[in-house]
Amino acid sequence: MATKMATVDKAVELQEKLRNASWNHAIEDMEDLKSFLKGQGAIEADDLRPWDINFWSERLCESKYDINEEDLRPYFSLPKVMEGLFNLAKILFGIDIEPADGLAPVWNTDVRFYCVKDSSGSPIAYFYFDPYSRPSEKMGGAWMSGIISRSRVLSHNGSTVRLPIANIVCNQTPPVGDKPSLMTFREVETVFHEFGHSLQHMLTKQDESLVAGTRRIEWDAVELPSQFMENWCYHRGTLMSLAKHYKTGESLLEDIYLKLVSARNFCAGSLTLRQVRLGSVDLELHTKYVPGGSESIHDVAQRISKRGEVIPLLPEDRFLCSFNHIVAGGYAAGYYSYQWAKVLSADAFSAFEDAGLDDSQAVKDTGHRFRETILALGGGKPALEVFVEFRGREPSPEALLRQYGFILPVQPVPTCA
Repeated sequence: MATKMATVDKAVELQEKLRNASWNHAIEDMEDLKSFLKGQGAIEADDLRPWDINFWSERLCESKYDINEEDLRPYFSLPKVMEGLFNLAKILFGIDIEPADGLAPVWNTDVRFYCVKDSSGSPIAYFYFDPYSRPSEKMGGAWMSGIISRSRVLSHNGSTVRLPIANIVCNQTPPVGDKPSLMTFREVETVFHEFGHSLQHMLTKQDESLVAGTRRIEWDAVELPSQFMENWCYHRGTLMSLAKHYKTGESLLEDIYLKLVSARNFCAGSLTLRQVRLGSVDLELHTKYVPGGSESIHDVAQRISKRGEVIPLLPEDRFLCSFNHIVAGGYAAGYYSYQWAKVLSADAFSAFEDAGLDDSQAVKDTGHRFRETILALGGGKPALEVFVEFRGREPSPEALLRQYGFILPVQPVPTCA
């Protein structure tokens, strides 16, 4: 925790707020699931076991929102999505992104090279975009990596700034014939996410490469720009500008857009409780657990589960044996950071909501402030100070709770025995 943005007390405080706010919603999630099961006549609600929940939750989501990702692909062609993303970057951050193919060597003919220019037309960064799946040579998933970090280079002629270069890699379906690459909505979110990381790498103003871009930013703050960009996928104006049928040019239907927004928070109460439980177990083991004491690590997990899950763990549950995140995945005493980063990104996006998403000048002004703080300062200043410079105060979970549709319960939720 010494190298994190949050302190132990702040992390615990956040998790307790989220637990209180999500508890009643998690109970409602379970009641909805049981009602759905009753209507399906598949199994009795009282017979619902932990291993049934994920399967039936997926069926409930399909029934409730009737969204088929494959049916939406024709509305999300890669060229149109990238055009919309680059237009958004211009509006928010005052940058122009132009193709620069041929300016730098590439490792595959599918790889594109782009130049990022400021408002004066001067190059300030570059990035590669490798969008398509190639199973023989690429692992799955998506990621951003920094190839060259911004730095000031000294020579006998003085000093010059070495411009940053980023690399964005995805695994989308390649185009076939005249048909462009067609994306699922989740893949659209992923491109926005990774582009958010690349923006922090490319728009940094730190001239010391060791703290430029995403370097040295605290672990629990590094996802802020990426998750912030995901929020724009649910902004009507942004989504409708890029959701055009690749053949007819027809816009995505309004009711489909509303379903996407609603489905975003499906089972938010249950999912939040689960993340809070895992984060609480992690922090408890790293701050209070005494090996060889009266409790085993599995006893700790059971105790926290009783106050942190609507359906507690089975007595024989040993999920800790496969909880690699906190053992070999870099999240030791840091699993809370998944929720911490969501708080930061939702709070940052709420600055645009407060300014007025329909006020173009207010959006530009807020975007400029975001660029000059969150994106520009990198690891040269503690993340908390950077956030306060942007937001004018320390981060608050209120925006995330509003996004989830949560309100604090009147009655207290269960506490530790």
